[in-house]
Amino acid sequence: MASMGVSAQGDGDPVPALIIGAGPAGLASAACLKQRGIDALVLEAAPALAHAWRNHYDRLRLHTVKKRSHLPGMPFAKELPRYPARADVVAYLEAYAAQFGIAPRTGEPVRRLRAADAGSDGASAGFVVETARAVYRARAVVVATGFGRVPNPERLPEQERFPGPLLHSSAYRNADPFVGRRVLVVGAGNTGAEIALDLAEAGARPTLSVRAPVNVVPREFLGLPIQVTSIHLRKAPTKLADAIGRMASRLSFGNLARYGLPRPAMGPISAIKLRRRIPLIDVGTIAAIKRGQIAVKPGVARLTETGAAFSDGSTDDFDAVVLATGFRPALSEFVELPGVLDDQGYPRDRRDRQAGGGIPNLFFVGYQIAATGHLREIGLEAQAMAAELAPGS
Repeated sequence: MASMGVSAQGDGDPVPALIIGAGPAGLASAACLKQRGIDALVLEAAPALAHAWRNHYDRLRLHTVKKRSHLPGMPFAKELPRYPARADVVAYLEAYAAQFGIAPRTGEPVRRLRAADAGSDGASAGFVVETARAVYRARAVVVATGFGRVPNPERLPEQERFPGPLLHSSAYRNADPFVGRRVLVVGAGNTGAEIALDLAEAGARPTLSVRAPVNVVPREFLGLPIQVTSIHLRKAPTKLADAIGRMASRLSFGNLARYGLPRPAMGPISAIKLRRRIPLIDVGTIAAIKRGQIAVKPGVARLTETGAAFSDGSTDDFDAVVLATGFRPALSEFVELPGVLDDQGYPRDRRDRQAGGGIPNLFFVGYQIAATGHLREIGLEAQAMAAELAPGS
């Protein structure tokens, strides 16, 4: 691999491509570039590749089928279940890196990504990437740190009054420490819903705080994975796709408003496109709610010395609180390239050269939120990026 750490003055030849992040998006990008003859330098802040998957809660499985979720050039093993477990995904990503000869430089967080000074002829000189260890120059850069790079720093009102354990979902591994205890899970996205289910199945007493109406869809409908249905509908009008998603929800679960889960005004596909909000893909939480194993409450008004007060005026006692309040890409912490991030800190469409402030040879892979499956979209983006960077290879 042609890679070189250089001084702050930029001595030495630039690497042909540098990838920031060694999760699924970074690995897929490196593999697609290698297949086109480009050996990219891959930098990873964590001690090992696939950091996020290594640190998710134990019971997590892919919500999408393995046949439609593998990265370019290597399917999941045939013996794995339709929805691979967290450990299966980690093993797959390790094997993927080995197959394509990808050896990330781990433990090397990027502190700054900026444009290199233009040459004497005014032409672009690529990029400068500063890490905790070195400074690199690169002709092309792929940012692949993911939209869940850091936990949301959200605090609940009067949070300091609560005396029990209070942790973000990123620190939750399993229900063992909470068996027999009353646990408030704040946030009804996929993470919050699955943690509540994990707690209920282990013998804890979870309550799920739902701050806003949420779209709920089954993982499978009429024997077909909902991901596959979404792929078939990807070119359908949004109004039609919303209607089908809502029909699948109604036929699968009935009226969820009676259980504290009112239907939002915006349909599931509209919510993805306009608000970057994935629907709750149910893997058993709804049945547990209906059985009374998981209580549902509205948003938290404040925490108290014994538990929480809710927006409807009710109160309840809890022994612990889990904040399933999501993550953010936090790209502005190191990306110093004007115009490439939107007001919410997400990358603008790299193909939008006119309005998006696109910079040639700068790519963001893994930031598209779609109903068709995150890993599937990563594969498509990585292939498109490699084709643009090395056309005709």
